Amino acid sequence: MFVDQTKAYVQAGAGGDGCVSFRREKYVPKGGPDGGDGGHGGSVVFRAVTGEQSLVSLKFNQHCRARRGEHGKGKGRHGHRGKDLVVHVPLGTLVYDEQRGELLADLTRPGEEAVVAKGGRGGRGNARFVSSTNRAPRHATPGEEGEQRILHVELKVVADVGLVGYPNAGKSTLIAAISDAHPKTAAYPFTTLYPTVGVVEFEDFHRLTVADIPGLIEGAHDNVGLGHDFLRHIERCRVLAYVLDMGGVDGRDPLEDLASLRTELELYQAGLSRRPAVVVANKMDLENADENLRRLRESEQLPIYPVCAELGQHTDRIVEALRELLETVRPEEPDTRTP
Repeated sequence: MFVDQTKAYVQAGAGGDGCVSFRREKYVPKGGPDGGDGGHGGSVVFRAVTGEQSLVSLKFNQHCRARRGEHGKGKGRHGHRGKDLVVHVPLGTLVYDEQRGELLADLTRPGEEAVVAKGGRGGRGNARFVSSTNRAPRHATPGEEGEQRILHVELKVVADVGLVGYPNAGKSTLIAAISDAHPKTAAYPFTTLYPTVGVVEFEDFHRLTVADIPGLIEGAHDNVGLGHDFLRHIERCRVLAYVLDMGGVDGRDPLEDLASLRTELELYQAGLSRRPAVVVANKMDLENADENLRRLRESEQLPIYPVCAELGQHTDRIVEALRELLETVRPEEPDTRTP
């Protein structure tokens, strides 16, 4: 099950109360106050990890509560600090305060953390209030309440390469041919309903990640079908690979498909269609594919790589081309922190 949006109810732990206590021991006159401080409450922390691929764990455990701090005790003993609650989320997770609409965190690197609800401070014991004019204070302060929030948590897949194309263009077959991913493939559109990320490994131990974005349709920028659910995952990809059905199996023209895909990307987010890209001319084993390839080369400036993903023909060229293209793109390009 793939989940890329959910709510979360987070509550940090309250601080422990300070203690009112006086030292009373035989042969120790005027022992004085010795009440300890309460411990601070635990915080709720979101941590990005590579082992999570979706927000499904958070979906079924939406109530996140950290431990409260222990109360202070006599003999100057302070209460233990409440334990933080660490919630593991996938890379590319955005965390919003739902009530204020404020972006609290954008977790894109392994191990990156964000405190989404801060624990309350512990109260002070009466030993803290001793002064020259108040030698035996009989009051302490209570612990503060921890923060409570309703969060909107959203996932935008982080990958080096995003495969973009119409349904049934062969994106899932291609990612299965070049990476370790094994998505569902079938001879009908929309077999892919959520992004799949695969890892491509080279002999020199270099690695790159490829995301299979579910098929787009005309009007996706207006959220036709599942437009926005699919398009937002493209925002994080450093380069794009337009996958075209050169055989026109569904009666489509690959040149028109490429123009339509660029239009949808640009209407969804300005500049998205101008991201570094290559064109993968897929299904070259079909009739009319050679003629369509000739027309495409006459009109297109982007590098074009004819392949047959189902038969595994020439897919190694795409992998090398993508690696070379990624080496020319700086890590900070494009800006992946756009909410």
